[in-house]
Amino acid sequence: MYPLYLAPMEDVTDPAFRLLCKRFGANRVYTEFVNADALVRDVSSTLRKLTIADEERPVAIQIYGRDPESMADAARIVEQAHPDMIDINFGCPVKKVAGKGAGAGLLRDVPKMLAITRAVVNAVQLPVTAKTRLGWNEEEKIIVDLAEALQDCGIRELAIHGRTRAQMYTGEADWTLIGQVKNNPRMHIPIIGNGDVTTPQRAKECFDRYGVDAIMIGRGTFGCPWIFEDIRYFLDHGELLPPRTMAWAMEILKEHVRRSIEWIGDERKGIVHSRRHFANSPILKGLYDFKSTRIELLRAETQDEVFAIMDRIVDLWGSGVVE
Repeated sequence: MYPLYLAPMEDVTDPAFRLLCKRFGANRVYTEFVNADALVRDVSSTLRKLTIADEERPVAIQIYGRDPESMADAARIVEQAHPDMIDINFGCPVKKVAGKGAGAGLLRDVPKMLAITRAVVNAVQLPVTAKTRLGWNEEEKIIVDLAEALQDCGIRELAIHGRTRAQMYTGEADWTLIGQVKNNPRMHIPIIGNGDVTTPQRAKECFDRYGVDAIMIGRGTFGCPWIFEDIRYFLDHGELLPPRTMAWAMEILKEHVRRSIEWIGDERKGIVHSRRHFANSPILKGLYDFKSTRIELLRAETQDEVFAIMDRIVDLWGSGVVE
């Protein structure tokens, strides 16, 4: 068994997308980031992120913040939503999170990171996990020692993104340090590898070369929730699934649009919310007029407009398969 997880992503891993990924074989899914302070203040839009369905289990709710007390309070609130586990975000690199001393920003204040971890672990009965990066920058890759310290705080699993905060999402993910953490004889909790897994072949290489217990897939799922099925088939059978038709792929993307509109309850907002998927799907890169088609999709504001463009793509593609 090679566990495959859907990474937590803001404005991406809402219930609509999580359920699609689950259907295609994700062994675990994670919610969007949940702001601990907003949760404690009872902000309705934040509380809504705690909505989970039995069909998507096992599911983790991920929280972030910069204060041990508020993080513990938030964890207690999250526990009442009955997820399967609570995950702590120590990896988000964006300025509005890391710049305020939360997420990857805590890589510059490890004592506080550990204090937060202990506070959350002690506040709840649910298993607590964490996700982080290699370090703050190239000169401060602290993950090997940090992993041990987080383990000592009581987390049950650790997910590691193979980049530093300074890298953001640029360059290539470095899995060598992830492998070092996994092969550290003092580590006894599962280690999850994350970063640049976009093909079945790369997933197998990461399992085989670095020995991770699971792989977490983030941006590789954009417009491609079936990536889990592709990877699973390759891992189980040693060969790729037969290519799918463009018509099949477009029907899946349409389903995601419909689910997003239903979840948000507003057509235009649902379209905007799902744009990053249908406009960035890797299947569109095979179109001869990819750039202009993508612009059209990004400008479309109604379901009928989006679906008309998708239907035109299918007509132009003919009966060909998607490589």
